[in-house]
Amino acid sequence: MLLSPHARTPRRLKAAALLASAVSVCLVAASAPAAPLGVGDRLFPHLGNPGYDVASYDLSFTYPGSNSEPLQAVTTIDAWTTTSLDRINLDFAHGKVESVEVDGKPATFAGADEDLVVTPEDELPRGSWMRITVKHTSDPVSSDDRDGGWVRTTDGLAMANQADAAHLVFPCNDHPSDKAMFTIRITAPDGYTAVANGLPTGVDRAAGATTWTYRTQHPMATELAQVSIGRSTVLHRTGPHGLPLRDVVPTKHREALEPWLEKTPDQIAWMESKVGRFPFETYGLLMADADTGFELETQTLSLFERELFTEPAYPKWYVESIMVHELAHQWFGDSVAPAAWSDLWLNEGHATWYEALYAEEKAGKTMEARMKAAYGASDRWRAAGGPPAAPKAPDPGQKISIFRPNVYDGAALALYALRQEIGRETFERLERVWVSRHADGTATTEDFVRLASQLSGRDLGGFFQEWLYGEKTPPMPGHPEWKSVAPGK
Repeated sequence: MLLSPHARTPRRLKAAALLASAVSVCLVAASAPAAPLGVGDRLFPHLGNPGYDVASYDLSFTYPGSNSEPLQAVTTIDAWTTTSLDRINLDFAHGKVESVEVDGKPATFAGADEDLVVTPEDELPRGSWMRITVKHTSDPVSSDDRDGGWVRTTDGLAMANQADAAHLVFPCNDHPSDKAMFTIRITAPDGYTAVANGLPTGVDRAAGATTWTYRTQHPMATELAQVSIGRSTVLHRTGPHGLPLRDVVPTKHREALEPWLEKTPDQIAWMESKVGRFPFETYGLLMADADTGFELETQTLSLFERELFTEPAYPKWYVESIMVHELAHQWFGDSVAPAAWSDLWLNEGHATWYEALYAEEKAGKTMEARMKAAYGASDRWRAAGGPPAAPKAPDPGQKISIFRPNVYDGAALALYALRQEIGRETFERLERVWVSRHADGTATTEDFVRLASQLSGRDLGGFFQEWLYGEKTPPMPGHPEWKSVAPGK
């Protein structure tokens, strides 16, 4: 995610909804009170659920032709149990549950804060395969006062689920540590076009409506799911190695946006020259007519505000570097997902790094100048948001407030220090090995420290402890004269 230049802090304060009142699932009596669970994430304690590992999601949405009405939906989850379960917790809010089945048998269910707690007819033993089918609604209006979920555009809908908002759209295990394959079906009235993550596998037309089906070829975190429904045009082109590219744009803005979209193949080639082959089956930009305040690296189809490309005040080099920021996330954050949200710096620090490197190589905006400016602000960023690998918890009612400067330029500054410390050649090798070794998986800060130490041939634990966890910014290797201004000065 990258906050828009005119919205480095959220544009509008989001109303803080009480968790208990936010959930509108139909309650069915269970044998004992349902309780919310979580995987213990430091920043989002109730996000995700223990006891199972999701293999795949099958999502079906029926769009009614208005983005102010709920969609009818069916979510099917295939998963392995990792312990015996007499109840299954799913993350879900802002929808009405009509029915739940577990392995084809009706199950009782109840809401508990932002969890949907399902009680199957029979206890599920450890190591068993289970299929959960939930018929529900998915309400875009209920997401309007929250940081993410459905985003209402001028002509339809898109998704922005980072960091913890996929469960505002569909029942899931809403934590990046549990990646899964996705099949997504969208039915919409004639005149609309629907696009989702992955590649299309079918288009079925019936009286007055069309159903589009998309399937991923790589596992994906729930926060990276994307569905676009609108009066859109899909533009096709080819990237490096024959990579199929498709962009989704409002039809009326197609001509104005094309000069930007045609830059993507060269940008992919540039990123491949730095870190290796593009990690997915397709890529493209979703240009949304919406006021989000951010851009978002949804897997294979990055979400952008159209205004970023049509507002003449933004310099050309800047817009292109933001395109590369979201592109870089396909490696850093999507293919290699964070094991916990405290590892967010690995996503945003690397995306900011390649954004800045692209601006240096293509527009002469030197990395050293940007990093020197970041160093000057770093102590203030750490005081406000915490050190890069130990960010402070989000502000109440504003979950995306974890996306502070400390995990963007503050984290890129740590990468700059690392390059200064171990040398350019070793640093560039580290980047390539990192995305290759952890492709399609999750990784931790500790994994990065371990790999950097291995490739450099020295123990970097102390170096990373200061740069990633210290309250104060350490001296910059090679630039002892750089100063950071303390808070309040």
